[in-house]
Amino acid sequence: MCRLSLREGQRKLNGGCEKMRRVFLVLAFLILLLTSHGAYCKEVPFTLEDRDRIIRIETKLAEIDKRFEQMMTFMWMLVGIFTGITAATIGFAIWDRRTMIRPFEIKTKLIEDEIGRENERLDLVIEALRNLAKTDEKVTEILKRFNLM
Repeated sequence: MCRLSLREGQRKLNGGCEKMRRVFLVLAFLILLLTSHGAYCKEVPFTLEDRDRIIRIETKLAEIDKRFEQMMTFMWMLVGIFTGITAATIGFAIWDRRTMIRPFEIKTKLIEDEIGRENERLDLVIEALRNLAKTDEKVTEILKRFNLM
């Protein structure tokens, strides 16, 4: 019996504690709600220091704009320099190839001219042999054998 009454007493005591906890939580929530509302409604005045700070920020932004323009100008200069160097390198390569090929062109032209002169001489020799073949039969046979008659 004693145990039953103790258990019943504990249940009643625990039930009372639960009610106190709930009341305490509700009061704490209300206090937080009311105090935080006042913080949001407070108006912040615009001071002279804030105005000066904004003016300094504007001047720094203007300086950054000027520096950005200088950087863009420098980038365009770099692009121009790179393009110039590339064009000069390609031009030098083409010039070098032409000057290297020119002696070979001159030599081949001289060889072609010499071959042309030799062909003219050969034509004269063949013409002379044909004239000789009219009087000499051995020459006629030789020319016919090599299909020169």
